[in-house]
Amino acid sequence: MTLLDWYDVHARNLPWRVPPGAERPNDPAYPYRVWLSEVMLQQTTVTAVKPYFEKFTAIWPTVFDLAKANDEDVMAAWAGLGYYSRARNLVKCARAVAARGGFPETEAELLKLPGLGAYTAAAIASIAFGKRAVVVDANVERVMSRLFNIEEPLPRARKAIRKYADKVTPAIRAGDFAQSMMDLGSQICTNRAPRCLLCPLLNMCKGNAAGEPERLPVKPPKKAKPARSGTAYWIEREGKVWLVKRPGTGMLGGMRSLPDDGWSAQADGTGDAPIDGDMKSLGAVRHSFTHAHLTLELVRIAGEQIPAGEGEWWSVSQIEEAGLPTLFAKAARLAIA
Repeated sequence: MTLLDWYDVHARNLPWRVPPGAERPNDPAYPYRVWLSEVMLQQTTVTAVKPYFEKFTAIWPTVFDLAKANDEDVMAAWAGLGYYSRARNLVKCARAVAARGGFPETEAELLKLPGLGAYTAAAIASIAFGKRAVVVDANVERVMSRLFNIEEPLPRARKAIRKYADKVTPAIRAGDFAQSMMDLGSQICTNRAPRCLLCPLLNMCKGNAAGEPERLPVKPPKKAKPARSGTAYWIEREGKVWLVKRPGTGMLGGMRSLPDDGWSAQADGTGDAPIDGDMKSLGAVRHSFTHAHLTLELVRIAGEQIPAGEGEWWSVSQIEEAGLPTLFAKAARLAIA
């Protein structure tokens, strides 16, 4: 059985896909859906992405609709999905695509769009436009490392992985092949306990023949994440809480949030100075970022003084609609509880 034969039977049913072997839709919204899904899937699971994808495509059905959206609305819709620079780049890219009248079809032209890296450009070119392109994500890295028994550790191994991926990528059904590799890695050639006996490539897998496919790809040891701490402030008046907008760059950039003391996340290292009033600790929430673990103490400030700086009063009963990032959503739930 070839990999494409396997994919024809076992392909995942995903809202942004067309069935295996089907012709690509003659619909300008199709490249948009492919692009949107690939951006959302970066470092995020399919399960987490599905509801966000459906929400985005319901609110903004085409790239032209997304290009007209307010940055704040997009950031709010993205809240909870994480890696918020993706959302900022999403809007920039949508506006660039709309300005040129649609998505380009080649990797070279796609790479000129803001926020598009080599993987995303190759995925769009192959899946949305049927071009032969070498698509290498984490799943493909794992499959190639085991299939060809690549012993060199990551990230140095990526040159060899790409060479072998290029060698096996066919000229026809390039999009289906790319997706078949992703599905094989996610369903069969998994990070732990790979299901080798169900793999259509078992007989040609050098890693399996060597006896320890699970140890591939060889990864460098993980560095311990530093621990950080900070303070956020809950300022409530007449059933409304004071929210601020974070700077456009830096962590959680452009998102609504509770005012805080900076906790080394803002570009200038400064935060929102608390107003005068009685302060009471409500406890702390913990959150892990890619680079650090954060413990954020939540302090309620009581008093009648109006907070300084720019912000808005938001109904506490509708706080879930504010689009707070996960860290501050946790803090809001703690305050309400």
